[in-house]
Parts: sequence; structure tokens; C-alpha cells
Amino acid sequence: MLAKKKLTLMGTIIDVQIESDKATQQLQTVIDLLHTYKNRFSANDADSELMAVNQAAGVKPVNVHSDLLNLIQIGKTHSLSTPSNLNIAIGPLVQTWRIGFEDARVPNHSLISRQLALTDPKQVIIDDKEQTVFLQQAGMALDLGALAKGYIADKVMAYLIRDGIDSALINLGGNVLVHGPNPKRADAAFHVGIQKPGAKRGQHLGVIKINNQSVVTSGIYERQLNVVGKHYHHLFDRKTGYPIETEMVSLTIVAPSSLTCELWTTRLFGLDSSMVITLLNTLDNVEGLLVTRKHHVLMSNGLKHYFQPYYH
Repeated sequence: MLAKKKLTLMGTIIDVQIESDKATQQLQTVIDLLHTYKNRFSANDADSELMAVNQAAGVKPVNVHSDLLNLIQIGKTHSLSTPSNLNIAIGPLVQTWRIGFEDARVPNHSLISRQLALTDPKQVIIDDKEQTVFLQQAGMALDLGALAKGYIADKVMAYLIRDGIDSALINLGGNVLVHGPNPKRADAAFHVGIQKPGAKRGQHLGVIKINNQSVVTSGIYERQLNVVGKHYHHLFDRKTGYPIETEMVSLTIVAPSSLTCELWTTRLFGLDSSMVITLLNTLDNVEGLLVTRKHHVLMSNGLKHYFQPYYH
């Protein structure tokens, strides 16, 4: 039996499809889980568990759920790795620019400098024993937006696999995770379209065929602020506090876990294109495809068998 649902949550559209004997009940559990995780990880909801940590910055450690502690720990580790454009302490900059929100603006340079001083991930203090997180300076703020969707997708899929599904697809606003055979295709694979940067939504460069994997794309063509002929996108350079200046317009990662995809899209986005491909070729079970401003498409060796380009 197939059960499917489209809902708007966490500021995005979520699609869930489940093929199973108990699909209807499982779908309801998934919806409940999604609401639980939204209340845990959101950086925009005043009453989320993450916001409790941010509101106590510079004041006191906050006791958090093991899921949140785990994701902050993973995020901090990858924020301190090299190379990495990921920084979970980037919250003050995100909230200053507000790109993607109605009140987006270009802040003045001195404000950006002040906010930048509050984004050191080393000042995120995690106490595993006490299960607390402490942000050392007042004004610091964690933003798990780059990671939370992947973590949530993995958690939801883990529940479905434990509960004995035949197959499932979870799409959290373009973050896609699948398990089992696709009953609608002869090759049993799920075909995930890769958006053509700058084109209308739904116009694809091609498709990636996957099973038991996730596909995540990060790009600078979706959320933008346009001021006096200048375009500002929502992915920030952790060194300057301004949007990353890069020849890359999108980066897609394919891996068995959705969180792994999120980590690597964020870590590698905006770095030198050839270096990104070289690095991807050294990683186990992680593949990638990137598109440059000049419309060049580069991909890791392992992806070439699974990517089917469209020629317009």
C-alpha cells in the first residue's frame, strides 16, 4: 500500500511517500516526528530547544536533548575541520542579513565586523556528561539550518526501516533521501532531478539515479537579496561575514546519509572547483557534481555511472 503526504513545515515543503503494509499509520508517525524535530532544531522558532541555547548565550549552559547535543557536536567538529565553509556559530550573521526573509538588508560594515566576532565555533562548549551546551559570549547564536534537515531525514528514515517498510522517499525541501526499490520504475531506482541553476524550477540539468541514498544540492540561485544592481546570496563566507564570492553556483552531494550530504555541501561550497572534485574522489561513498557560473559541469568519478544529463 502506498501512502503519501505533502506538508509545509520548517519553512519548506516536505514530501513523504511510503510503500508498506502499515503505510497509513507510519505516515502519521512521520508527521508527528517532523513536528517534534522542528521544535527541537529550529533557529527561527522562539520556543525551540535550540533557541533556549541561543537565548542563554554568555549566561549559562543549557541542558538539551541527546539528538540536539549530538547534532551540535557533529556540527562543531566539521566547523573546525579543514577545508570547511561550515560554521554552526554563524547565527549572528544570518540574523543580521536576514536573506530569505522579508526584512532582508545589507548591513553596514562595522555591524558585520561586530557580528563576525561572535561566530567562533571554538566558543561552543559542549559537556557530554551533563548534556549541556554553553555559548561563551552574549550575542552568540547557533544556526543548524545547514544540517538539521539532513539529520531529521535520517532519523525519520531510520524509524521507517525499523518498522518494516518496503520503500520510502522523504523530500525535505529538495533534500532527498530514499530507501528500498522504487515500485514505479523498471530499473527500481529513484530518479532525482538536478535543478539547472538560473532556470525555472523543474528545469533540470539531468537526473541522478539512486537507491538507499540521499541527494542534497546547495546553490546560490534560490535565496537572494538584490540591492542597487548587486546580488547577495544566503551562503556566507565565515572569514569576511559577506556572501561567499565564488565561481560555483551549485553543488550536489550524493551519499548514503542525508546528514553526510548536508555536511559536505556546506563544507565544500564556494571552494575551488577542481579542488572540490579532487577531494570528493578521496572520500568513501560520497560523490558530487558542481556547476560553475560559466555553466561547466564537473563531477566526481563515482557519479558518472549514475548521472544522466539532459541536453536542451
